[in-house]
Amino acid sequence: RCDLPQDDGLLHWRALMLLRQMKRLSASSCDNYTNDFGFPQEVFDGKQLQKAQALSVIHGTNQKTFHLFCTEASPAPWNTTPLEELCSGLSEQLGHLEACPLQEAGVGEMPLVNGDSILRNYFQRISLYLQDKQYSPCAWEMVRAEIMKPLYGSTVLHKRLRSRK
Repeated sequence: RCDLPQDDGLLHWRALMLLRQMKRLSASSCDNYTNDFGFPQEVFDGKQLQKAQALSVIHGTNQKTFHLFCTEASPAPWNTTPLEELCSGLSEQLGHLEACPLQEAGVGEMPLVNGDSILRNYFQRISLYLQDKQYSPCAWEMVRAEIMKPLYGSTVLHKRLRSRK
């Protein structure tokens, strides 16, 4: 049987806290960098998601956030300690989720294929934005603030999964 470890919820909150700590620039200093990335709120509405679908959304969010912050070509303008802690925590979460095959998460539940595509497109818009802005500190600040939305959404999904037991 596949269950999320109890501490995964804490890891999600820790990731959010680290992102808040990483803030280096005020939003007003980056006024010309604002962008609407089209956050897909419907993907994170866990009320109707089956367990495998919710796990797929959480896994996709963690994987794409890890790729964005921990493997992007250009270095982000933050202190390395919180960034390293964020990457370590995301890696740990990914390890837990990858040890839990989605097929085992629930009999007959299908991963949210359309949701996976929507999530992939959302993160692609963010990556293209960073490239377009040449990975500037303000662009990274906009992305840092934006990424809190899907991480918070994943935290809520995780909490709902834990409470369904």
